[in-house]
Amino acid sequence: MPGGTEAIVRVGALALQGDVREHLAALRAAHCDAIAVRTAAELEAVDALAIPGGESTTMSRLIRAFGLEAPLRRRLADGMPTLSTCAGTILLSREIRDGTGDQLALGVLHLTTRRNGYGRQLDSFEFDLEIPEIGAPAFRAVFIRAPVIEAVGPGVEVLAVQGGRPVAVRQGRHLSLTFHPEMTADHRLHRLFVEGLERVVEGAA
Repeated sequence: MPGGTEAIVRVGALALQGDVREHLAALRAAHCDAIAVRTAAELEAVDALAIPGGESTTMSRLIRAFGLEAPLRRRLADGMPTLSTCAGTILLSREIRDGTGDQLALGVLHLTTRRNGYGRQLDSFEFDLEIPEIGAPAFRAVFIRAPVIEAVGPGVEVLAVQGGRPVAVRQGRHLSLTFHPEMTADHRLHRLFVEGLERVVEGAA
C-alpha cells in the first residue's frame, strides 16, 4: 500500500479548507494512519481521501491553485475511496444545483446535490440520526449550511435520511455525508469508512 507505514491503511484529509484537524483526529481515533494532503505527492501517498466541509466554490479554486485537480481526478478514476462531508459531497457529485459556472463537479458520486439546500448559516441545526450501519445510539449530526441530496442514481445506497432526504449515502467504496461527523466525539462513521478499507486490504493480502 502507498506510504509503507505500520498502519493497515493511510487516509489523507484534503487540507485546503475546513475541519482538517478534526478529521485527522477522528481518523486516528478510528485506528488508521492519517495525514494532511496539500500536494500531488501527498495525494499519491494515501490509500483513501477524506474531503471535508468548507465552501465548495472556494475549495474548487484552491484545488486548482494547488495543482491538485488533475492528480485528484486520476486517483478517483483509479478507484481511490473517499469519505466526503458537506462541501466534499458537493464536489464529488455528478450534478450540482445552485453552483457556479467554474465549480468542480468531479462526478464520482451518482448524486444531484443542491448547495446550501437548508439555507444560510442561521439555518444550521443538529439532529439525532438513526443509522443502522453503526447501530445504537442515534448519531448526533451537525448540519452547517448543508447541501441537500435531491436525487440518487444507480449504485447509491441510502444509509440515513432526515426530513425524507438522504443525508448519508454509500456508493461502492465512497461514503458521503451532508453533515459534519468530525465536529462530535462520536467517531463511528469514520470507523465505518476505515473498516471498509481494512476489508479491502485484507482481501488483497
